Amino acid sequence: MHFSLDKTEKYVVIKLHEQKLNTLIAAELKSELLLLNTQGFNNIILDLEESLYCDSSGLSAILVGNRLCRNSSGFFVITGLSDTVMKLVQISQLDQVLNLALTTNDAIDFLNETEEERKIEDKIERDIKK
Repeated sequence: MHFSLDKTEKYVVIKLHEQKLNTLIAAELKSELLLLNTQGFNNIILDLEESLYCDSSGLSAILVGNRLCRNSSGFFVITGLSDTVMKLVQISQLDQVLNLALTTNDAIDFLNETEEERKIEDKIERDIKK
């Protein structure tokens, strides 16, 4: 398998174990993202620390993950981007669309903070409706 999964109650971490996120890996990653989404996981962290290269198929898989999470009111966070992959993300202006974090722990912190913000917003909404 090209990646490993670490499932928790609030999120899943997908750690890619390949140097290249290309056509050969992207189809399998897309399938896994769809499966996770249908299982109810809407917060996904994709750890690309071991990946030094990404092509358009890889970017497509990343965008699929982002869309699935967003459509299910969750977040897709990418971590561990190499300089090369980060440049590709910036050139394609996806850094303005995607949630990026330096490390998996940073991504987990982001998800926890976002969940707390949502709870506060929901409480304010409920209080306003009273």
